[in-house]
Amino acid sequence: MSRVRVNCFSVSLDGFVAGPNQSLEHPLGERGPELHNWFFPTETFQTTVLGQERGSTGVDNDMAARSFHNVGAWILGRNMFAHSRGAWPANDEWKGWWGDTPPYHCDVFVLSHYPRESFTLADTTFHFVTDGIEAAMERAKASAKAKDVRIGGGASTIRQYLQAGLIDEMHIAVSPVLLGRGEHLFSGMDLYALGFKSPELIPGEGATHYIIRR
Repeated sequence: MSRVRVNCFSVSLDGFVAGPNQSLEHPLGERGPELHNWFFPTETFQTTVLGQERGSTGVDNDMAARSFHNVGAWILGRNMFAHSRGAWPANDEWKGWWGDTPPYHCDVFVLSHYPRESFTLADTTFHFVTDGIEAAMERAKASAKAKDVRIGGGASTIRQYLQAGLIDEMHIAVSPVLLGRGEHLFSGMDLYALGFKSPELIPGEGATHYIIRR
């Protein structure tokens, strides 16, 4: 049965999932990359994202590899796709943060308030959805068929889907980092009331992994 998942979502010890002042130079916000120090060395990141031949193995890599298994479509917030805001520029040449070979390998649905034509890079097609999170989910599930839909973030997108009761499972990687500032994920939210109970704890080499399910 198809599920809706969040995977490999890194959170600091003080609850931040991105640093402040996201920009072209700081796509994860200032000090944001520190949240993902557990992920960057893994074989999954090195081979899937960077196209290298090897990386570290172990629990962190197992969790990273699991995050790509059985995913048939992705949903991203605009901030996960681009640093720009407002209407898309005419003849916009921005194709994302990942170069010519995105790591998705399926349809990706980008939430946006402004229309833009779909385009394809390698085996990934990006679609821009302007009529809300439910419409994006409907299209993503249709594209994924029997596979899962993965919500890639950022925090605002995940919060919206949580509040709508549309996420079945979350994998949160708690990194041993104190950011002090940035964007919180769960502030003001009652996950228990939303149906999430009894987290599964998996200690890793560079982060502590929690899986919570509805």
